[in-house]
Amino acid sequence: MKDLIYLDNAATTKVAPEVFDAMLPYFCEQYGNPSSAYSFSGEIAKKVTEARTFIAGTIGADEKEIFFTSGGSESDNWAIKGIADNLRDKGNHIITTKIEHHAVLHTCGFLEKHGFEVTYLDVDENGLVDPGQVEKAIKPSTILISVMFANNEIGTIQPIQKIGEICRSRNVLFHTDAVQAIGHIPVNVKDDNIDMLSASAHKFHGPKGVGFLYVKKGIRLTNLIEGGAQERGKRAGTENVPAIAAMAEALKEAAAAMKENTEHLKRMRKLLVDGLCQIPHCALNGDADVRLPGNVNFCFEGIEGESLLLLLDDKGVEASSGSACTSGSLDPSHVLLAIGRVHDVAHGSLRLSIGEEITEEDVNYIIQTVKDIVEYLRGFSPIWRDLMAGKKKFIL
Repeated sequence: MKDLIYLDNAATTKVAPEVFDAMLPYFCEQYGNPSSAYSFSGEIAKKVTEARTFIAGTIGADEKEIFFTSGGSESDNWAIKGIADNLRDKGNHIITTKIEHHAVLHTCGFLEKHGFEVTYLDVDENGLVDPGQVEKAIKPSTILISVMFANNEIGTIQPIQKIGEICRSRNVLFHTDAVQAIGHIPVNVKDDNIDMLSASAHKFHGPKGVGFLYVKKGIRLTNLIEGGAQERGKRAGTENVPAIAAMAEALKEAAAAMKENTEHLKRMRKLLVDGLCQIPHCALNGDADVRLPGNVNFCFEGIEGESLLLLLDDKGVEASSGSACTSGSLDPSHVLLAIGRVHDVAHGSLRLSIGEEITEEDVNYIIQTVKDIVEYLRGFSPIWRDLMAGKKKFIL
């Protein structure tokens, strides 16, 4: 068996060596509490400030607009619930899309149970949101629009700047879940007209359990955690200094290598897509070009995605069928259903989120391995037999 090939970077990435090194001093050497008054802790507080300033600069923000959190899900929850609570007197309508991460969808579902109205916008067959439909959905009671920057399953990159322009012109706040985008494609909150943005370090080679929420100056959010002055009194609790330092280092490395990594990933993605397209009755999910550089998502008719994943694992290929947050679900991906895939086809999905270390040799191995497994699974699939016998019609 070939050495392990990790293809689930959309779920999490490995911590880069230089990022790991950046964490170490804050465990056993510079371990003081940043909120303490003595000079030993003052140096640590300075490091937190430096990290905040650097992170803000990478997205065109001010350091006072960055709030450290435990990751993307917390940031999404805080942004949406915080605005809903604070602007309840102005309106109760929120707009989002049907392909958001469950951190957004479930939060909106929670708010619906507490008197809020939520509009879930459709997307086209490539997973793209129509800005015109966003504008049409706005009503006098609309207080927030939340549209993800890039989809975690099919990689589609949304027209964020245009949606942001619409929000500004209609005086509606705009939040974007940029968990999959930050560190991988350029993001600038001013140029993109973003009011709030969520990010998570472990998606760009930082540690798990740390992220940030950007909140534009002048926007008021309900406090997330009471009990201290940390994060300007909005999120009490001693700062996770090692993780914060590591997140800043990870973003630094990602920003410096973004152009080179993007070029390499796009080349590898094209080879992978071209190779997998040779398998009969399959389809690429998401826009062929307007997608994250490292995202490849396919459906294969006549097979179950779970069986495909297990057999790939046996061959040293670690992949997924969609979001890691729903890996225990037997239901097909809500994203694939939203772009028009029927249940039988959506069940046969495969997400390959490639990383910077992938080689052409790896890609060739992946293509041949997927081809062999799909052929093997179809060999004893009742659905495939019916398709081949003409009892059912092919969809793909």
